[in-house]
Amino acid sequence: MLGRPGVGKTTMLREVARVLADEVGKRVVIVDTSNEIAGDGDIPHPAIGRARRMQVPTPSLQHAVMIEAVENHMPEVIIIDEMGTELEAVAARTIAERGVQLVATAHGNTLQNLVMNPTLSDLVGGIQSVTLGDDEARRRGTRKSVLERKAPPTFDMVVEIQSWSRVAFHRDVARTVDVMLQGIPPRPEVRWIDESGEVRQSDGAEHEVEPASVTSEPTEATPPADAATSPRIFPFGVSRDKLAEAARQVQINMQVVGEVKGADLVLTTKNHYRKGAQALTLAEELAKPVYVLRKNTAPQLEQFLLTVSVANGGTSMHEALQEVEDAAGRVMDGEASVELQPQGAYVRRLQHQMAKNYNIGSRSVGRDPNRRVTISQTNGRD
Repeated sequence: MLGRPGVGKTTMLREVARVLADEVGKRVVIVDTSNEIAGDGDIPHPAIGRARRMQVPTPSLQHAVMIEAVENHMPEVIIIDEMGTELEAVAARTIAERGVQLVATAHGNTLQNLVMNPTLSDLVGGIQSVTLGDDEARRRGTRKSVLERKAPPTFDMVVEIQSWSRVAFHRDVARTVDVMLQGIPPRPEVRWIDESGEVRQSDGAEHEVEPASVTSEPTEATPPADAATSPRIFPFGVSRDKLAEAARQVQINMQVVGEVKGADLVLTTKNHYRKGAQALTLAEELAKPVYVLRKNTAPQLEQFLLTVSVANGGTSMHEALQEVEDAAGRVMDGEASVELQPQGAYVRRLQHQMAKNYNIGSRSVGRDPNRRVTISQTNGRD
């Protein structure tokens, strides 16, 4: 279970211990560092039910007590609070390999935080850089150096505690980490308690995401799936973070995929295109359109996304600028102001520039995603 300090990890851990011990009837042992779970008295905290506790003399010995609990007390479940060192991560893997159910907490808001934490990443399998052979890289449609999961994860499931009344479940940690390393954001199952006290849930779609294909046979070019609203883009030599930020700026939906075969189009830069990389060769063999940018900059990424949106049936930039021209005519005919349709930041910037060319005022009003430009007789752009 992951969560920021104070979000309720230890409280939830006590309840898990009680349910497993009292209602499920399992032998539960709590490794209680600093007496945080069951208190420091002779009688443990009643919130843990029939679960037993093992007090840890000093926090630095937590990993040793974890191993001792398995070897000497025949537990079916071991519960640990605040795993934070590499020794504890190694001890947790040892416990998991011995067939004991393990429930633990760690600091971190999301599974991504755990993956990027060098000390605790072994809990979800660990991350390593792998250099692929030419044939394997060609089959995957990726670069030769890729990140892969090192080993099976210690924990099969991860729960992100987002607040007191909202949690997110990653039911298959191994699969989720694999797709995350391909640059695909995870989509966990989310559960929350609404205002009436009812438990609601939204089913995650992580099971629908396939890892990178390693089949050796080339496949036919796949038709775009709902490309008008969400084109699937394979960025090669282009920053995924910059691409995502550009999509937010121009308010265009897109999907970043980790392989050429699953993409509707490929985006790269002039330098990478000149080198004739294998991923680009594969894209051409599969008849995937390849868009080439001069540089990996935000304005060019925004322009690219707008071009793709128009090509796939999205809102035309011509229509947005034509709207400014029509509004300018109405203002010149005597109207005080004309409100335009909501647009992304990049299109609004172009609309402001066009209004300036007409020597009329313009300003942005509202909040995203409904932020829009208002054309007026006085110059008041913001």
